[in-house]
Amino acid sequence: MAKFLIIRFSSIGDIILTSPVVRCIKQQIPNAEVHFVTKKQYGGLLENNPNIDKYFLLDKSLNLLIKNLKSENYDFIIDLHNNLRTSIIKFRLGVKSYSFDKLNWQKWLLVNFKINTMPNKHIVDRYLETVSDFGVKNDNKGLDFFIPKNISNPLSLEPNSYVAFAIGGQHNTKKLPNHKIIELCSKIDKKIVLLGGKEDELNGAEIVKQVGEKVINFCGKCSLNQSAEIVRHADYVISHDTGMMHIAAALKKKTISIWGNTIPEFGMYPYQTEFKVIENKQLGCRPCSKIGYEKCPKGHFKCMQDLDFSRFEIDFKKD
Repeated sequence: MAKFLIIRFSSIGDIILTSPVVRCIKQQIPNAEVHFVTKKQYGGLLENNPNIDKYFLLDKSLNLLIKNLKSENYDFIIDLHNNLRTSIIKFRLGVKSYSFDKLNWQKWLLVNFKINTMPNKHIVDRYLETVSDFGVKNDNKGLDFFIPKNISNPLSLEPNSYVAFAIGGQHNTKKLPNHKIIELCSKIDKKIVLLGGKEDELNGAEIVKQVGEKVINFCGKCSLNQSAEIVRHADYVISHDTGMMHIAAALKKKTISIWGNTIPEFGMYPYQTEFKVIENKQLGCRPCSKIGYEKCPKGHFKCMQDLDFSRFEIDFKKD
């Protein structure tokens, strides 16, 4: 039996994007035991995954985490984060490790000089290359997100009768300004359920006020699993480049993904699900970051402000 430790500390979307690696190791290597380590705040993403035998959470003490990991006597470490902390873990555990190539040089060239040397390959397929020496292959089953059986849809709407719109995001430069969300919602001929955290609640209320009763504001009212259940029953999903976009992909939902300062060419677009992209490709300043900023470095935020929604098909036509 081979015992694997997979490391990915953050964040929601990135952890979901590692799920094919977890599944393929567990299902393709006979008697494999798969453990996972992440930050404490993301433990909920792992607890319902049947392909993970045990998981560990980094809270405050890296030394305590390493002490607990040492007692497991791993055969292999699969490092899908590849930063200073994971290097310390690999050194201290002293077992054979395989590390994901983050392509930081290629990303730097793309951000700073707009020279694209990134491979035309999704990050999931690059994650899977990390375990190719074990004969692990992509099973093409997509991403996994496991909603607990006791989670019910908090909406009283019929399945597929509404659009789920995840209006939040970790960085402001990856989010539409509220007036652009209002403009987009006005073009949708369907009930719209807004999803987001507590920090998005007031924005959601303003959208309802401006657009009308076809919009329902669930920002700040749902757990992550409840939001996922709303997504699961939606006709389709609209999302910024965020974790909810990857949850939608894991649930095989048709997705409209909206891109601001980041671009799909980084390899983190919706994986193995039908999707459309809304982005402003006329700007020479995109991408300005591989992650995001609090505000536009140029001060104009044209990547979102100048989006012309009339140029895009904001719907999925029925067959």
